[in-house]
Amino acid sequence: MENSIDNLLENLKDVPAMPNVVIKALNIVKDPESSLKDLGEIISYDQSLCLHVLNLVNSAYYGFAQEITSITRALALLGMNKAKNIIIASAMKPMFASEKNKELWEHAITTAVGCEMLSEHLKIMDSDVAFMVGFMHDIGKLIINMQDETSLMKIQEMVDEGSDILETEDAFLGTNHAEIGAKLAKMWQLSVLLINTIKYHHNPTKSTMPVECALVYTVDKLVQPKFKNEQLCQDYVKILNIKLDDPRILRENILNKASILIDNLS
Repeated sequence: MENSIDNLLENLKDVPAMPNVVIKALNIVKDPESSLKDLGEIISYDQSLCLHVLNLVNSAYYGFAQEITSITRALALLGMNKAKNIIIASAMKPMFASEKNKELWEHAITTAVGCEMLSEHLKIMDSDVAFMVGFMHDIGKLIINMQDETSLMKIQEMVDEGSDILETEDAFLGTNHAEIGAKLAKMWQLSVLLINTIKYHHNPTKSTMPVECALVYTVDKLVQPKFKNEQLCQDYVKILNIKLDDPRILRENILNKASILIDNLS
């Protein structure tokens, strides 16, 4: 499997590099001596990013009572980690420029919002970290979507007919988006948590972090366009210690909140 991934990445000229602004934002958040002022300096050099942050902080997503017109004030209200999440979600959007990747970006945002909401409710992990875990979970599909159109169509047809997505990708490509995503996350020097949830979000019990992976699995399934209750593996849902009597209500809440974020980052 490792050789298949390496060969696939080596044969692609345009394997995406982590945007510079994202690297800087991650480094600032990791540095205990950094401040919101340092994060503000990154944003101040990017007018598009400034606009996205201000639009979002004034949107119904956060629901602050007064209009915020200053980046400094916006960052103070958001805090370091929420501001970092907005920077990453916005700065990475150009990587999802094609039509099929646009859907992938919207799914990433929606899953991020769902993970944030559910983790906050269940108190199973920091909600800001949960947002990033949800946002990155399908990053390997950026590489999958660079493959020839015929293979992609055949994979999609089989998945639509009920085939397991990882098994189908393995059959056509010799690897799958979860394995590729984990490799890409390592190349980008992302955290062990992110690498793990990317790799095991379809198989939480294989992970050393089953709760976090089960969170991504559950939200990922809930927000699928053709979601059906029976698609949820109850063994994985039980890892979260919740009972979803009517998952459609949670699904609707996630989709509604995510649409606000998508509109403001578009």
